[in-house]
Amino acid sequence: MGGFETIIFEKKGRIAFITLNRPRVLNIYNVRMRDELYEVLSAIQADGDVHVAIIKGAGEKAFCAGADLSEFLSAPAPVFARHSRWHRDVWGLFLNLPQPVIGALHGYVFGSGIEMAMCCDIRIAAEDAVFGLPEVALGIIPAAGATQTVPRAVGPGHALDLLLTGRRVGAQEALEMRLVNRVVPRADLQVEAEKLAEKIAGYDQNAVRKLKHVVSRGMDLPIGSAL
Repeated sequence: MGGFETIIFEKKGRIAFITLNRPRVLNIYNVRMRDELYEVLSAIQADGDVHVAIIKGAGEKAFCAGADLSEFLSAPAPVFARHSRWHRDVWGLFLNLPQPVIGALHGYVFGSGIEMAMCCDIRIAAEDAVFGLPEVALGIIPAAGATQTVPRAVGPGHALDLLLTGRRVGAQEALEMRLVNRVVPRADLQVEAEKLAEKIAGYDQNAVRKLKHVVSRGMDLPIGSAL
């Protein structure tokens, strides 16, 4: 699988690598990237040989600095918008992948970058990572789930602090509020993500997938039903 304009997709053994590949514009998320991610995630979902996926950003400056507002703030016809949302639900596909997904985050992680990271099961941040949800300053709200995924990760207090102020937080503060799982030196980010992926990939995959499924499913249920 190849020929993509905005991402790089590779498979090495049991691990799939997705690289957001628009470094000149800080890997911002556009319609083409949405469509290409949908194609790649669909392929991963159907590939029994892929045990773990890692998503990262190309270049030195950013994992993903947000969405291309010149595209996403233009208003398509309602029928087209509904059709596109139904057939290109990248975020729903992300969240429903049976394989664990690791986010390797560096540099700017803004807007859609955070929303993409929150669809990952484990988030590893480089020490240079900076996180922010700037939408409120633009008179809009996050459109890809941050109003729901961020509070589930960090609690409503931290989430509203980020959402209502648009302030930026560094990697250490993101770790303290549980926005990320661990912080590593920038030079070690790729190595640490691959080590973790190899460890998970080495376990019985039926157990790994069932663990991911029951945790995800149980989050939507009262504790009695979840148990």
